[in-house]
Parts: sequence; C-alpha cells; structure tokens
Amino acid sequence: MDNFQKIEVQIINAFVDNQQGGNPAGVVLNADNLTNEQKLKVASKVGLSETAFVSKSTMADYKLDFFTPTRQIAHCGHATIATFSYLSQLGLIKNTKTSKETIDGTREILLQGELAFMEQKSPTYVDVKEQKEKIVFALGLTENEVLANAPILIVNTGNSFAIIPVANEDILKNIVPNFDLITEISENLDLIGFYIFCLKTDETARDVNTRMFAPRYGIQEEAATGMAAGPLAGYLYDVLKIKKDQFLIQQGWFMNIPSKSLIIVNLSIENEKITKIMAGGKGISMNTKMIEI
Repeated sequence: MDNFQKIEVQIINAFVDNQQGGNPAGVVLNADNLTNEQKLKVASKVGLSETAFVSKSTMADYKLDFFTPTRQIAHCGHATIATFSYLSQLGLIKNTKTSKETIDGTREILLQGELAFMEQKSPTYVDVKEQKEKIVFALGLTENEVLANAPILIVNTGNSFAIIPVANEDILKNIVPNFDLITEISENLDLIGFYIFCLKTDETARDVNTRMFAPRYGIQEEAATGMAAGPLAGYLYDVLKIKKDQFLIQQGWFMNIPSKSLIIVNLSIENEKITKIMAGGKGISMNTKMIEI
C-alpha cells in the first residue's frame, strides 16, 4: 500500500528587482496537519534556502513555520514576503494590514500595492571586536579592506547577523568565503550568518550592495535576506549615522549565478530612535512542485 503523501509547494521569487531576480522560497498552504518532521522533509526535498508552511492561527491572521533544508528557524524575510505576496495574489487577503504568528511571537504585515512588508523588532547591537580578525579571515579579507571607522557588530531585529562593512564593491565582489570557519563562528556567536555590505553601488538610487553567507543553516549564499536587511538598516541609521527613514538594499548581484534582488526597508523613528522596522519587496509566482514524503 502506498503510504506516501504528496505536498504541493508554490515557488515564489521574493524581493524581485524590476520583475527579475529575487530569492526563491517554497510556500505550502494548509499545512495544519503536517508535523515538524514532515515539514523538514519537505523543505529538504524542495532544496531552497527556506520554505514557509502556512496554517491557522489563534493569535494572528496566519501561522508561519520556516524551515531551511537542515532545521527550523524563527523568522525568514524572503519566505514571509513570498507567502503574503502569494496570499494577496490569490485574493485571500482583503485588507492592507494583516499579521503572522511565528515561534517567536506575532508580527505585523503591510501590503502596499504589489509590495509586502514585514515588521521587525527595534535593533540591538553587540560588539564582537575580539572576533574581528577571525571574521575577516573567514571572508578571505584583510583588515584594511573593512570600512574604516565602522565596527563589525552582531545586530538583531528578530534573528542575529554579523554586519560587516567593506570599503568598496570590488572587495565585496571578490570575497572568498571559508564556509567551515563561517559555520564555526556562527555556531559560537549564535548567528544566522554573515551579512557583508558596501556603501557604493552602480545604481545611484540604491543605498548599499550586500552579500549573505549562512552555511550554518545550509545556505552558502543567498540572493535576498529580508531578516538581515532590517538589522543592516538599523546599523546604517544608528552606527553610521545615515539619518534616513528608508533604505534600498541590493543583494544577489555577486553570486556565482547572479539573482539581482531589491529589499526596501522603512524605519519608524521617534526622538532619533528606531521604534519599528518594516522590510519588504515584491514577490512573483514562478512554478509549482509536488513533493512526496
């Protein structure tokens, strides 16, 4: 007797830039009856950096569980944007405001036309100057290639990332990551991964270009990371004193197979302090996969 179960997975590219690129996420609707073990099996077979599983919630409009190919994580930016873009396109969301429940509480979601934005917490910062030499070495860099007078910090708006500033786009492009060492450092500091950025971009309207390495979670390099873009925007505002309430963040340009992405981060500011972060972008439905578990 065939005991296999077939699961329909929508593949949605989130944070697309001018209708192209973006970061693909899996989205599984009506996942109420799936166990965490089954969700992990699905995510592993889908093989994308994250898959979101949508079920009913008593705390919010939807409950979302996020799985990488190797483990569950509390939040995922691009899978959130993928999910709510898709739900909106299906006509299942009638209002501009909705919400998600995760294993780390509830978050507000805003829909603005074709864009979806997710709420993140106010940023917290931890200095890791004792680890700076090791972090820089893990990226194949020298200390003089790090942006002057800009510290490497752990920034958390829901997940922790090492925010690493480099001096220019050539340095960013030519990073040679040591994935084993990045994994070791990420384990020791409890990080999702390394988010490296430079302030110079070829697109004059954009604020920064970035790269994201998260081998601890089975992700060597990611095309767009909404949960890292929020911490970076906080860093730009609080640490580098770039006093703007919106940042346009590029990612995915320097991957082996480029997938250009755009993340828009809006900051709510009161008395020079960040009170809320909303990171978002556009999602486009690509195809459907049937996964057997």
